[in-house]
Amino acid sequence: MHRPVLLVIAHGSRDPRHAATVDALVRRARTLRPGLRVETAFLDFNAPSVPQALDRLALEGVRDVVALPLLLTRAFHAKADIPAVLDRAPARLNIRLADVLGPSPLLLATLERRLYEAGLSPADRSSTGLVLASAGSTDPEAIAVIAEIARELRHTGWCAVRPAFASAALPRTEDAVRELRATAGVRRVAVAPYVIAPGFLPDRIARGAAHADVLAGVLGAAPEVARLLLVRYDQARARESVTALSA
Repeated sequence: MHRPVLLVIAHGSRDPRHAATVDALVRRARTLRPGLRVETAFLDFNAPSVPQALDRLALEGVRDVVALPLLLTRAFHAKADIPAVLDRAPARLNIRLADVLGPSPLLLATLERRLYEAGLSPADRSSTGLVLASAGSTDPEAIAVIAEIARELRHTGWCAVRPAFASAALPRTEDAVRELRATAGVRRVAVAPYVIAPGFLPDRIARGAAHADVLAGVLGAAPEVARLLLVRYDQARARESVTALSA
């Protein structure tokens, strides 16, 4: 059966760790589904750009593409930037736009993986205050999603959970850490960056976590995130099939 190319669209960064992490994540997705062609493109700073990647696919004779935003919330990039650049794609390409990655239980599983890798254990949950630190956005929908994820985490056994943002919204990571320090029952504070790859804003989160007890790593190329890429790919294909059947 013909399978569309999966084009993972990342934000891009001047920090070389960003592209390296995206490449590692894409390689892991390829190993999970041999035979599926998975390509990478960037909105800014890194190559190939989205137009470059789309032009190359069209020249190679590719017809079907699933474009997957490597984003955790539906903010400006997902609502405006990516649709705009896809609208300018070569006419021969049939492009299906997949959903952003979050929210998803697989992302929460990755957060836990990173926290345990940083030294916590499941037994520490009931006495640990957790800061869910995201990049931040001016989009109210994106902010509301982060707040809802924090509420969900609170019901999984953590003593207390606070959302925080590296830009565009408040509170900042350091303020959330300070608040949790003053919260009854909190014996330690952990910061979990809710970001895909290293870069400027994740570094700001790390600086804000200076007085926390535990700082987890970014989500990165975790196996759960690689699986989530394929979940979103399959969902995009399934929507197309349902639309075709109902037409």
